[in-house]
Amino acid sequence: MRAVADVNVLVSAVLSAQGPSAEILRASRDGELELIVSDKLITELARTLAYPKIRKRIPQQRADAYVQWIGEHANLVEDPTDLPAIQSRDPDDDYLLALAIHTRAYLVTGDQDLLVLGDALPILTPAQFDAKLRDNDPN
Repeated sequence: MRAVADVNVLVSAVLSAQGPSAEILRASRDGELELIVSDKLITELARTLAYPKIRKRIPQQRADAYVQWIGEHANLVEDPTDLPAIQSRDPDDDYLLALAIHTRAYLVTGDQDLLVLGDALPILTPAQFDAKLRDNDPN
């Protein structure tokens, strides 16, 4: 199973070791899913972790190590250059749609601008995706 995790999911996972976002990262670490990232996603993650309200909870050194870990453990693919056939209400999110479509992956997000497209594309909340992972667990 493949997934593109939106930055909000990746930030949530580093802020709390509990919950579905953290479970998704553990599943990726344990080889239960292929986490897909791109340079644009990694750049957005680093920028988001530098916001003052997040920096209060995640020191620079930990943020840098997390971004590096994501880059090393996820499957880094090139950002698609074409706009996706289905686009978000927020054009800044279109790269995530293009990335998920291009790699035939689920898009995992908490962003309502993306979740409303779930009837047309495989877009799930972290809780929905975590449940799907557990349903596919052969154990």
